[in-house]
Amino acid sequence: MSSKNPIDMKDVWQKDIDHYIHPWTDFSTFKQEGSLILSDTDTDGVSVIDGDGKKYLDGIGGLWCVNIGYGREEVAQAAFDQMKQMHYFSAFGHHTSAPAALLAAKLAELAPGNLNHVFYGCGGSVANDTAVRIIHFYFNQLGKPTKKKIISRTDGYHGSTYISMSITGVKFDHIGFDIDKELVHHISCPNPYRRPHGMSEEEFCDLKVQELEDKILELGPDNVAAFFAEPIMGAGGVIVQPKGYHKRILAVCRKYGVLYVSDEVVTAFGRLGHMFASEDEFEIVPDIITCAKGLTSAYMPLGATILSDDIYEVISKPQADGAIFTHGFTYSGHPVSCAVALKNIEIMERENICGHVQEIGPYFEAQLKTLSDLQIVGDVRGCKFMMCIENVANKESKELIDPEAKVGNRIADHCQKRGLIVRPLAHMNVLSPPLVLNKAHVDFMVRTLRESIEETTADLKAEGFL
Repeated sequence: MSSKNPIDMKDVWQKDIDHYIHPWTDFSTFKQEGSLILSDTDTDGVSVIDGDGKKYLDGIGGLWCVNIGYGREEVAQAAFDQMKQMHYFSAFGHHTSAPAALLAAKLAELAPGNLNHVFYGCGGSVANDTAVRIIHFYFNQLGKPTKKKIISRTDGYHGSTYISMSITGVKFDHIGFDIDKELVHHISCPNPYRRPHGMSEEEFCDLKVQELEDKILELGPDNVAAFFAEPIMGAGGVIVQPKGYHKRILAVCRKYGVLYVSDEVVTAFGRLGHMFASEDEFEIVPDIITCAKGLTSAYMPLGATILSDDIYEVISKPQADGAIFTHGFTYSGHPVSCAVALKNIEIMERENICGHVQEIGPYFEAQLKTLSDLQIVGDVRGCKFMMCIENVANKESKELIDPEAKVGNRIADHCQKRGLIVRPLAHMNVLSPPLVLNKAHVDFMVRTLRESIEETTADLKAEGFL
């Protein structure tokens, strides 16, 4: 920050309270406590600095998204160069820019199977919203106008536009808001940790696959358009489905002519050690992949909906004389965002960041699992740089701690005091750090989590929650 124009952090803090409506705000505390003002990043690429100069290791990667780390000057330079050359022109009506075209070709190269066609938006919610509109248009073009309904899972997260939040199955996120319950239908969460007592994981998988087939038959195959699924369920608690689940679910979708949408907004671009996880990690080639977050490592907003050749062949034919494909946004294919994405992918490939994740990810998993000896840690789960700690009152019964205790928030607060940012989700804590994390960073995170969970446990006992 320039010494000539110092920022008054108290003034910023107050103006933030007075005027800025934050996403996912807890208004029971916000108006009194306000926000932690983050104003800079550290040269280590994985830490942020607050307005008072305190450093924090970012254990959540911004929001699952700062994949190549902070402070990449060549990304800033790519954005600056594109802004100087041509910062924007509309993509409507047969106009394009080189970054948008080159990125589309690169995504087609990286995506599995015949997913060769890219529609741009500004983020993951819009990418999923776009998928729904295109799917409906696709079936209209095929003369199947009743195929409209969407199926997703309880605890799946797909965004916060009206339709993407309707597809989202995290019930807490629906409190006080409306969703479309006619269009979207949910099946239960395939969480192996919460499977019935005495049931094997294989039997649990059978149950979940059958549930999808039963739901399609209940709604009528002629009415069901698509199934939405994250390869690993993120904001619902980092749920890793039983082995073979995705392949079997895809087979059910194929049986009834239901399109499979793989929501890779979180998992794409290295978080699981692959540019795309659908095929490389889970051995499926979906009909559509949606992505965002790691696409630019959050240096610019950008999302993409990637379609198969089969879908594109249908939607790219005029539906009537003089009709056009009337979907899109002012910032679709924004040249600066696309230039940043191209540089982001170039860095990932040049530095073999996916290989780094495959090397450090298992160490991260193993070290986090050492926390399982702590009294309230019921489950440590996830894959590579996408992990979750679930806290419980009783490990045998898996009974939850009273929600009034806000255990996830307590642990996050204790971590923050020690210089680590983790994400609280009710009784859970999520970890999704930048992909450039090293073993020393992992050790600090695990040590800090241990101390913070132990302090939280002592607090809960003192207050009668345990």
